[in-house]
Amino acid sequence: MRNSLKSSTLLAVATLAVATLAMAPAPHAVTPETATLSFDCGSYGSGTATLKAAQDGTAATIDLSTAAITAPLPIGANSVRSTLTLAKNGTDTATFTGDSNPAIPAGGAVSTGPLDGTVAAGDSLEAKSLTVVVFGITAECTATSPQNPGPFVF
Repeated sequence: MRNSLKSSTLLAVATLAVATLAMAPAPHAVTPETATLSFDCGSYGSGTATLKAAQDGTAATIDLSTAAITAPLPIGANSVRSTLTLAKNGTDTATFTGDSNPAIPAGGAVSTGPLDGTVAAGDSLEAKSLTVVVFGITAECTATSPQNPGPFVF
């Protein structure tokens, strides 16, 4: 009977632990996770961009892919330097930077990220401009539409 009591107690503790984890708040999340907008990159082109955001505490990342800029030549992995500037809470700005990208074939849309930045709980960020440097050539892009479905809220 003593072993039965121990087994029942262990089962009850395990069940309580699982239930507690199931009801625990999810890790920090950003909403929406994906947004689209349009960029005008001057002589480099214009088009839509897709942004994918993720958060881990105060660290956040944004992956970006845009048809506004296409590669004139094949671009090797990790050779695109990007800075994404976002409006922060309507009165400030935040920047996300990085030099990580997949290999991009000639004529392919530019993809970059993860771009790294810092956020605080409740920050609302909406993309305003993008600077991309490839082969020493800088393309400056300006957002021409709001993010859809809306700003990222961390």
